[in-house]
Amino acid sequence: MFRQFPLLFGICLMAALERTTAIDVTKDPDLIAKLKSAASQLDRLQYISEDANWVFDYKEQGYFWNTRPGGVVNANVNTFPAAFGNEMTMAWINLGACAMLTPHFHARAVNWVTAVSGNTTTYMYEENGAHTIKTQLDFGKATVFPRGSVHYMVNQACEDAILISALSNADAGTTNLNQVFNIGIPFDELKAAFGFDVNNSTSNNIPDIGTGANWGTEECLARCGITKDDSPPPPSFNGSAANIRRP
Repeated sequence: MFRQFPLLFGICLMAALERTTAIDVTKDPDLIAKLKSAASQLDRLQYISEDANWVFDYKEQGYFWNTRPGGVVNANVNTFPAAFGNEMTMAWINLGACAMLTPHFHARAVNWVTAVSGNTTTYMYEENGAHTIKTQLDFGKATVFPRGSVHYMVNQACEDAILISALSNADAGTTNLNQVFNIGIPFDELKAAFGFDVNNSTSNNIPDIGTGANWGTEECLARCGITKDDSPPPPSFNGSAANIRRP
């Protein structure tokens, strides 16, 4: 695959030294359990009967709402219980200047992405032997990433970009490719697969969690006068999204 997609592979390796993958912590596990056990939709509605249960405020998601380097804020079954049974995730993507969403795929969802502002370059590779699809998304333009396709987005401009991402599953699943270096695969087998040395320093340089966005190329950062110290502090998790430390 990577022989067909060398640019994605290079970006993936660079991103392995940055933040890795955003993880949504279930906001209210007890409520989700009740929704799952309800016999009908009418029964479920008794558990989410308040008007406020049906409003999701992207701006109130703390650490994930930032533009340095950015973040992916998901309204899905984890963060928005009203999404349960409605087969969709709606994400707001803040992609700061010189930021990227690293190569990843969604195992359970098709992904539509629409640009609201800025100029974002996307790459998509669907399977071995396929052509790499590159798009430029500015205001009002959209693209689609088929289920399971490897894709990423990068903002090479000095201005922030905003995109809206719709996924065809309330539990879409996200797998970042750089995680392959940190999931317990023996280093000698990774070396055989990728053709270069992999060791503890490779694994240790991959932080546990991020906002879903990473800083992009050093060239862009220098051109735009941005330093990586602009990043917000990491979140602190304690079993609930309500316990994420605010910056």
